[in-house]
Amino acid sequence: MKISFHKYQGTGNDFVMIDDRNETFPADNTALISFLCDRRMGVGADGVILIQNHPEHDFRMIYFNPDGSKSLCGNGSRCAIAFAKTLGIIGNETVFETTDGVHDAFIVGDTVHFHLHDVGQAQSQGEDWFINTGSPHHIRLVKDLDQMDIVQPGREIRYSKPYQPAGTNVNFVETTPEGIKVRTYERGVEDETLSCGTGVTACALVAGMVDYESPVKVETKGGSLTVSFTKTEAKSFQDIYLAGPAKKVFEGIVEVPI
Repeated sequence: MKISFHKYQGTGNDFVMIDDRNETFPADNTALISFLCDRRMGVGADGVILIQNHPEHDFRMIYFNPDGSKSLCGNGSRCAIAFAKTLGIIGNETVFETTDGVHDAFIVGDTVHFHLHDVGQAQSQGEDWFINTGSPHHIRLVKDLDQMDIVQPGREIRYSKPYQPAGTNVNFVETTPEGIKVRTYERGVEDETLSCGTGVTACALVAGMVDYESPVKVETKGGSLTVSFTKTEAKSFQDIYLAGPAKKVFEGIVEVPI
């Protein structure tokens, strides 16, 4: 079996993109998804994204983690928007459906602005925070972020009892005069990723809780993003946009043994 694909990355968060408008991709084949994401035996990616037709909106995006689970993916959504434009499905504005419902977005130059759903208050957990931006995120404020090994503590929190059975993503955040720096242990990938869109958004909203003004500039290992939002009197968040680049890396055909 041969599969045509496009490889995209958004601040180092990389994805195997598949034009599945004819709906021939075996989406229930978890082993195939894991193979495509494998960086030694497959194409290599943080996830697989299908673009399908939608009866009411511009397109449907389906995102798979490497373990086959589905979730909202912020950077993946931005890459899907860029891919849909390349396919001629959209222009510079779009309305599309993904895992957590319908979203809109727009493109200005090389920057894709993805509109997330409204978010309730961040929940304080001692010195940590929890917030759900379409995917769950546990957030820990730290110092000397660049020097940290985040994998071990990230894994411990991800699998900790309060988050069972589904688990959570874990973000480590350092505040700076210019904005925030973020590193992420991502569930489904089960390792650190260079960037995480819903995680960056969650961290920026927590920064908004501690008096950072919108937009918040966010530095990840893979590059820079900005998050804009409106904070309500009830300390919830509206008009949330994740903005940053989404770039094609290459395209090809892979022969899969599964």
